[in-house]
Amino acid sequence: MIRHLVLFKLNEGVARDEERVLAGEKAFRELEGQIPELRFWECAWNITDRPIAYDFAINSAVEDTDALRRYLEHPAHQAAAALWREFATWVIADYEF
Repeated sequence: MIRHLVLFKLNEGVARDEERVLAGEKAFRELEGQIPELRFWECAWNITDRPIAYDFAINSAVEDTDALRRYLEHPAHQAAAALWREFATWVIADYEF
């Protein structure tokens, strides 16, 4: 199995309650059930105000590198990521477990 972690940082001046951010959140939440490669899926907002913290996190799992590639290339994932590119940056980690 591969764990796929993504941490998002909203761009300066962007608020969680903006319409475009809410649309981005909704798009990611809706990936569960749309993409068969996903074996585990959760996403949530950070609940602390620490300055080093990121704002939004995705924690997911897929079977193998081929499944990860299919997930990343899936049109629903591509559409959701495109929304986030407008107002955030992110870092990822993919590891086997």
